[in-house]
Amino acid sequence: MNIPAIIDRALVSKYNVNGPRYTSYPTALQFEHFEDCDLLDENGSLAGNDFSIYIHIPFCHQLCYYCGCNKIVTRHQERADRYLDYLEKEIIRRADIASQSEVRQIHLGGGSPSFLTIAQHTRLMAMLHHYFTVAASAQISIELDPRHIDGSYLAWLAQLGYNRISLGVQDIDEQVQNAINRVQDTAHIAELVRRAQQLGIASVNLDLIYGLPHQSVETFTTTLTAVKAMAPDRISLFSYAHLPKRFAAQRKIHDDWLPAPEQKLTLMELAISRLTGAGYEMIGMDHFALRDDELSIAKRDGKLHRNFQGYTSCGDLYMLGLGVSAISDTGEIYSQNPKRLNDYYEKIDSGKGLTQVGYRLTEDDTARRFVIQSLMCNLIVAFDAIQKYTRTCPRQYFNAELTALKPFIEDGLVSVTGQAIVVHETARLLIRTICSTFDAYLPAQGAAQRYSRVI
Repeated sequence: MNIPAIIDRALVSKYNVNGPRYTSYPTALQFEHFEDCDLLDENGSLAGNDFSIYIHIPFCHQLCYYCGCNKIVTRHQERADRYLDYLEKEIIRRADIASQSEVRQIHLGGGSPSFLTIAQHTRLMAMLHHYFTVAASAQISIELDPRHIDGSYLAWLAQLGYNRISLGVQDIDEQVQNAINRVQDTAHIAELVRRAQQLGIASVNLDLIYGLPHQSVETFTTTLTAVKAMAPDRISLFSYAHLPKRFAAQRKIHDDWLPAPEQKLTLMELAISRLTGAGYEMIGMDHFALRDDELSIAKRDGKLHRNFQGYTSCGDLYMLGLGVSAISDTGEIYSQNPKRLNDYYEKIDSGKGLTQVGYRLTEDDTARRFVIQSLMCNLIVAFDAIQKYTRTCPRQYFNAELTALKPFIEDGLVSVTGQAIVVHETARLLIRTICSTFDAYLPAQGAAQRYSRVI
């Protein structure tokens, strides 16, 4: 099978280093420990900015070996009831922050939010509507494990107001599924997609991962063909990051099961070629959306944004994170709740500050964040726009960084004009490496040990 090269292999070899995904800047590795503190309390009421709420549901029914999320594998459904008790206590504490604002987005991630029963979902949604002003047009999305839901579950979610869903497919090949401990029926997933579309759910996303054990061009072609036939609105294509020293479950995946680097790159090129050929636009570095999808529209309008959940069309929202390990972003402050469940419960019971780690951005951080976010989302950043953050000539402020871009410029990946820094479309897949040029903290973070490869 002849697969067109998306990018020069020599350049990939040169620039495919370890680096952050830049869902925030500074990244979470820069977060500092805070003892009995609550950074969000320093904000008071954040009037004038609407909110996106992220809720972390940590529970899963089964362990997927590839997963690096904050999760708790359990069969005890009642644990979610106790968790909702504590979520409500946190919501009551946080309600004042958004008392003069609307909630325009709600997203449930995990773990697996589909661990919750419909009764538990009903309780959670009632809590949110009671304590916050949820906009009638709010985007309400949820990540779902297709192995543990059916069409009636989707119907209840739609009735509760969920209008966007994401289903984890990853790969449909049986050998791959067995190796990652995630065996699921493709026909069942296709039926869930059809049911969601019948219910009027506005957006269906399917997650895929390349670089998994035993994947080949042939098997991944079969996966891509099946996903195309399901016709989702969006597809997320993630690179498997094999970090067994950080994630114990990944030690069950043998190194010699994984595709070699050249094979992995071929799988990525195959996916990009097939998905764009099927009418999906490439969004950022790892998302795909149909042309009439709001992400595609935001991309064309230069209004794409990136946050802790990935790419979004709503870049003007503060983010309020609720639940264990959840991160909030109020523009000048990042604040993360305790990562261990018992620590989260203890903090709430004690009445002490919920921030375990967090960060107060400096003016320099804010300027660098703007540059990195603009390049990550839109592949261009104008010097005039940068000057609002540097309050001086951007070329002088970022003189060292512009000099460091010279190898990318010489390789035809980046242009620096009198008006802007422009990343060429052919360099989209190396955007993390290019953006790291503006990261003031990366040299001290030991990127080779703390981050995955950019491709």
